[in-house]
Amino acid sequence: MNKPIRDPFKENFDTLEEFADRISEVLQCPITIEDSNHRLLAYSTHDERTDQARIATIIGRRVPEKVINNLWKEGIIPQLLKTDDPIRVENINEIGLGNRVAISIWKNEEVLGFIWAVEVDKALNEEELLLLKKAATVLRNKLLQLQIRKYKREERSQEFFWKLLTGHMESKEDITQAFYDAQITPPTSFSIAVFRFQEDITPEAERQISYLLKTMHRLKIILYTIDCNDLILFLSLDSILAPLKDQHEFVTFFKDTMQERFSIEQIESSFSSMYSSYDHIAKSYNEALNVLDIKKKFPKETAHIAGYQELGIYQFLDVLLEKRTQDRFENYSLAKLNEYDLRHNSNLVETLEVFLDSDNNINDAAKVLNVHINTLSYRLKRISEIGDINLKDTNQKITLYLDIKLQKYKNPPSN
Repeated sequence: MNKPIRDPFKENFDTLEEFADRISEVLQCPITIEDSNHRLLAYSTHDERTDQARIATIIGRRVPEKVINNLWKEGIIPQLLKTDDPIRVENINEIGLGNRVAISIWKNEEVLGFIWAVEVDKALNEEELLLLKKAATVLRNKLLQLQIRKYKREERSQEFFWKLLTGHMESKEDITQAFYDAQITPPTSFSIAVFRFQEDITPEAERQISYLLKTMHRLKIILYTIDCNDLILFLSLDSILAPLKDQHEFVTFFKDTMQERFSIEQIESSFSSMYSSYDHIAKSYNEALNVLDIKKKFPKETAHIAGYQELGIYQFLDVLLEKRTQDRFENYSLAKLNEYDLRHNSNLVETLEVFLDSDNNINDAAKVLNVHINTLSYRLKRISEIGDINLKDTNQKITLYLDIKLQKYKNPPSN
């Protein structure tokens, strides 16, 4: 018969810090306890022996992003998300991580947190590994209580966020007070970002998203919510010196990481202009949605655009279309080209659009259209003749350019 393992742990500990110290006393090594998003909950205090990764975690109150990324690459975190057995982690010098053992704390099919035991002087033996597993079991109910309180706070925050997004809170004073009532420090400058997934976001995908958002140490996320297949973020831009650049890096990193870690692909992204007044939050949200709408209608032209302020003339297409509709205006030259294309199954309008998109550079336009320069020159001559267009007249070209875009905006081509 196997010798029964002694149980030195009790469930009636008052704080997580006390329990971390107790585990440390039993296993004779430094201990840290984290939630499921690698935020520090408690750590043993009486043992100064440790490594740089643990020191950085304690100082920052969460595991550094470079450590998390490396543990994903090494396959450590994926293992922890599959088993309730202890996992050995070998020394990783480049991130200051010494030898240690990690174990997940589970409730049914969900990971509530982790215990990390740093092996300073010796490796944990089999009996000590079983004791570590016992400690994870004892911690389960405590972390479950913390999780329930966290979910209640998040529900209140979600309701508050939707009021902001839909403009149901307009008074700056009321909004500011609501931030403080929710124990959220309001940013002095912000934007709204939207990630649009191909399908409705499932509970499993939501857990993956939540994990990634809470372990990314880039832009600060004040609030977030999910609407069918949209993930909506309220981002703080405080102390950001290059907001456009940093927001681009943020959305790119998010999409790349969702693909690498969770195999979720084809996420569209957008973000609004930067604002400082809280009564502009609903406006910011509409800007981000507008970017996604434009990107859907003009996928090629806006492939590298994510921010509203990058849209240029595309910002004004809805207003221009309304003006054209009210005036019942029809661009004579464009109508003639459309009629010719329809009758002869040609593509003169597309040729003109590419030429204008290429800033009248015939060499660049020929490359995009994959035709010889002489062929393009002939087409441009025919465009001038059929549409009665002077391609040296800037005013005519700008008007044609806008009306071509309005035509596509009103009737986007099918994919």
